Amino acid sequence: MQVPADLQPGTVAIVGVPWDEHSSFMRGAALAPARIREALHCGSANLCAETGPDLGAEARFRELGDLELTGGVAALTQIERVVADLLAREVRVLALGGDHAITYPILRAYGKRYDQLTVLHLDAHPDLYDEYEYNRYSHACPFARIMEERLATRLVQVGIRTMTPHQRAQAERFGVEVVEARAWRPGTSLSLAGPVYLSLDMDVLDPAFAPGVSHHEPGGLSTRDVLGLVQGLPAPIVGADLVEYNPSRDVGDVTGMVAAKFLKEIAARMLEPGQAHPTVHIGIESC
Repeated sequence: MQVPADLQPGTVAIVGVPWDEHSSFMRGAALAPARIREALHCGSANLCAETGPDLGAEARFRELGDLELTGGVAALTQIERVVADLLAREVRVLALGGDHAITYPILRAYGKRYDQLTVLHLDAHPDLYDEYEYNRYSHACPFARIMEERLATRLVQVGIRTMTPHQRAQAERFGVEVVEARAWRPGTSLSLAGPVYLSLDMDVLDPAFAPGVSHHEPGGLSTRDVLGLVQGLPAPIVGADLVEYNPSRDVGDVTGMVAAKFLKEIAARMLEPGQAHPTVHIGIESC
C-alpha cells in the first residue's frame, strides 16, 4: 500500500489489514477487507450515512487499499509503522481487519499519539487472555497486551457474553469496565470521555444479524443497537477498527453489507467537526 502524499489533516483513511495469522478457531478474516469494500460500493446501496454525509463526495474520506504484510512478528511492526505514519500526518485511521490481533499494533501507534485515550471495545469476547493456545499475540489476547503497556487510559467493553474466570480476573486486574450483553437494553447509550478509539468485532452482533463470523455466539446485540451506540457517542472518535468478519461463513453477503454499513456510520462520526471532549464517568442511560 502506497500512502498518498496529498492526504490532508482530518482525513479518515480506510486501511485494509488482511491478516488472520493469529486466529484460534478458523481462518478467513484476512479475506474481509476486499469483501467489505465490495459491499461498500455495491450498486444496491450508496455512500450516504444515516446522519447525512455523502462519503462519495467527501474529499477527506480516502480508501488506501490493503497493507502487504510479511507475516510473523514482523507484521505487528509493519502495522504499527504504517498507522504511526498516518497519525503523524494528522490522519484518522479506520482499519478493516483481519482478526482482532491487529488492534494491538494499531493501538501501539495510537497510544503514543494520544493522551487519555479511551478504548470502546464492542465484542462477544473480552479478548483479555494472558495467552491463548501458547500464543500471547492471539486474537484472544490483544487487550491484555494493550492494558499491560498502558496504551489506553480506560477500556470499556460492551456486548461481552463469554467471560471466563481467568478473563474476569484480568478485567479486575486492569480495571476494565464491562457491560455484558445480558445487561444491555435497547436504547442504552454510553457516556464516555474522549478521545475514543473504537474497536468493533462483528461478533458483538447476534449471529442472526451477522452469520459471517468465525465464532457464532448467540444472544448478542442487534445491528440497530450498534448503530445507535456509534451515532450517540458524545466523544470524538479518533480511530477505529472493524474486525473478525469472515466471508467464508457469510450467507448471501449479509454480514458484508452490515460491515459496510458500520464503516459508513463510523467514518461519518470520525469526520464530524467540533466534537466535544466531555470528561464524564461511564453511565448507562435508558432512552
